[in-house]
Amino acid sequence: MNVLCRLVLIILAIGFARPAAADTPELIASLKQGGYVLVFRHTATDDSQKDIYPFKFDDMSAQRQLSEKGRDMARQIGAAIKQLAIPIGDVYTSRLNRAIEAGKLISGREVKPVDALTDSSNASASGMANPAGANAKAGQAVRQLVDAPPKAGTNNVLVTHKTNIADAFGKEAGDVQEGEAFVYKASSPGPATFAGRIKIADWSTTIGK
Repeated sequence: MNVLCRLVLIILAIGFARPAAADTPELIASLKQGGYVLVFRHTATDDSQKDIYPFKFDDMSAQRQLSEKGRDMARQIGAAIKQLAIPIGDVYTSRLNRAIEAGKLISGREVKPVDALTDSSNASASGMANPAGANAKAGQAVRQLVDAPPKAGTNNVLVTHKTNIADAFGKEAGDVQEGEAFVYKASSPGPATFAGRIKIADWSTTIGK
């Protein structure tokens, strides 16, 4: 029994030793100072469209696109970021148009499409539905972008897919919602540290306070 109690105490101590993520309004307020990387899953898409693999990046008919709801979601996030005076630095996106479009609407600027953020499921419906976080190479590529500190006083924005987020942060991150952001605090030197998650409704809630 004594051994069991000790094990329980050790587990609890480890749990309490982990840095707690900031409350969402506090986290959003912190973004005004810069120094963060926001990793967005693109917003809602038209499920009647299907991706064709190998990807044809210049063929919009061969890709799933944002729906009108998805465009509105991205505009809402972008309007909140502008209203809250959150400074945006570099904006990287997947090479698929839904991420490019979401990135432009969220940031209000041109974006840099990169392979590292392009859908790692390779248009596999099962992979997209149930990301396992099994693609270590894809995950490392995302983490390299996350770990790169933004320019002083700004925040970098990445727009990618559910599969890539699970690859980078573990299969538990596969529950990321459309338009949700994982936020990391940049550190130089060393890897960025997890700061929290911001859902799309959190932006308008913060503005209302």
